[in-house]
This record gives sequence, C-alpha cells and structure tokens, in this order.
Amino acid sequence: MKFLFDLLPVILFFVAFKFAGIYVATGIAIATTIAQVIWMWLRHRKVEPMQWVSLAIIVVFGGATMLLHDDTFIKWKPTALYWLFGITLFVAELVFDKNLIRAMMEKQMALPDTLWRAVNFSWALFFLAMGGLNLVIAYHFSTDTWVDFKLFGGMGLMVVFIVVQSLWLAKYIKQDE
Repeated sequence: MKFLFDLLPVILFFVAFKFAGIYVATGIAIATTIAQVIWMWLRHRKVEPMQWVSLAIIVVFGGATMLLHDDTFIKWKPTALYWLFGITLFVAELVFDKNLIRAMMEKQMALPDTLWRAVNFSWALFFLAMGGLNLVIAYHFSTDTWVDFKLFGGMGLMVVFIVVQSLWLAKYIKQDE
C-alpha cells in the first residue's frame, strides 16, 4: 500500500496531464506531494528524508514550470531526483564509507562486503542512467510520450532492474526460520 501511496503524485500527474495538460498536471503533482507530507506528519509525526527531498524538488521544478510557463523544468525533475539518488549513493560509499543500500537491506540479506558494494554501485549507476534516459525522452520525443514514459517506462525499467537484481541475489536472501 505504501508503494501506491508513494506513486500517487505520479499517477495523478499522468491522469491530469491526459485531461488538462502539463500545467494543471504539474499543479496537481505539487499539491499531492504537499498533501502527502502533511498526511505523513499528522499520522506518524515523522516524514522520511526521501519525502522531504521529493517535496523540495517538485516544489522547485514544478514551481518554476508554473511560474515561467515552461514545461522544461518539470521534465528535468525526474532527472534531478535520479541523479541526486545516484550521486548520494556514490558519495556515501566513496567519501563517507557508508553503504546506504546495505543500511536499508541488510536485515533481508546477508551479503559479503564486496557484493554489498557492487549492489550499491549498481543502484547508483541505474539512477544515473535513468536520469540520462529521462532527458533523452524529454528532448527527443513529444511531451505526451515523455509523460507516458515517466509513469510506465520509468516504473517498468525499475521493476525489471529489481527483478534482475533479485535473481542475482536470491541465494543471499534470508529465509524465515
């Protein structure tokens, strides 16, 4: 259910775009993300750092789109988010010796250190590649195609990446006793 909750701004953006265009869709994405953060705060008295980052990025890029009436900014938003994730994973590992993927997943898997590093770097590279791919779609295809890719292509590639990685790491997944 959390997965759908997290996807709500993207889904509503998609639907709004199909019916009312990019600027209405952008406004709805901003409003939905703000509402999500408020909901999380009221319900749990806690908002995850990732949600704050997503909120900041949608407000900045979406706000620029609305203010300047230029959809280039909202098209850059996924790239900014993906690149931020990828760079964060690299910097945390290389500068601070902190493997963020390991911190999130070590309760589910027991991996050797070298494999944790490979998993972390594979996610970092995946995010960097997704950011680049988003720009290719944004600049070489119509806005309609970009919006379709944002929901279906991005999510589809993420699912494929997770499945491939899960198959690669299956023997290390901890089973309930």
